[in-house]
Amino acid sequence: MLNLHKIIVVMPAYNAAQTLRATYDEVMAQNIVDRIILVDDGSTDATLSIAQTLPNTLVYQHKQNMGYGANQKSCYDLALKEGADIVIMVHPDSQYTPKLIPAMASLIASGLYECVLGSRILGGYALKGGMPVWRYIANRFLTFIENIFLGAKLSEYHSGYRAFSRSLLEKLPMKENSDDFVFDNQMLAQIIWLGYTVAEVSCPTKYFPEASSINFFRSIQYGWGCLQVSLSYRLSKLNLISTPRFPKLSNKKETSNKDL
Repeated sequence: MLNLHKIIVVMPAYNAAQTLRATYDEVMAQNIVDRIILVDDGSTDATLSIAQTLPNTLVYQHKQNMGYGANQKSCYDLALKEGADIVIMVHPDSQYTPKLIPAMASLIASGLYECVLGSRILGGYALKGGMPVWRYIANRFLTFIENIFLGAKLSEYHSGYRAFSRSLLEKLPMKENSDDFVFDNQMLAQIIWLGYTVAEVSCPTKYFPEASSINFFRSIQYGWGCLQVSLSYRLSKLNLISTPRFPKLSNKKETSNKDL
């Protein structure tokens, strides 16, 4: 707990048996997390059995693999039902350091921001941490296009390390989003659509064989999906189309995006 805010860490897990316990230990070492919620998305390894041994952890299982986006939907639904004031998504593959949890939570608990991202680009950590060059180039290209179409100034849209306030999660029409990887991108676009500032903190990252990562073909699909999200956002902004993902609002919060 931080400033009387209940903090829940959600872990969307799939075949994370090799790194789950180490990630859990580091999360709990931050001493402000009230509970962990892990959703196992039909893993074929020992992820579920390991998760069930972790103290202070609510474990939920999808009987079959439903996708990364579907996993997050379950994570956020469960976190809200558990009374979370601040929800932080930490991948259980140890790619992102949980040591930033206190910093990210404090930015929300202070009332300054409703959403905080851990950025691999700020500070130049992406390539230093082993991000493949082709993935880095794709990240920079997509981010450039997305900033133009969404009218934002984020350093990246593709980090899986995210913190949200309860009030923000309750406003997002997440059910309209994909069950696949592009869910992340759609969710950020919706936050910007609502007019909220998205804060970023510089985040060290590391790439290694056990860390989850989509293959080249799935990356192409994801990139194309991100471009479609950006185009849909811009057309909706111009009132040329109407979509439940970007609903018409009469009282959008007028803020601008900033980097920290």
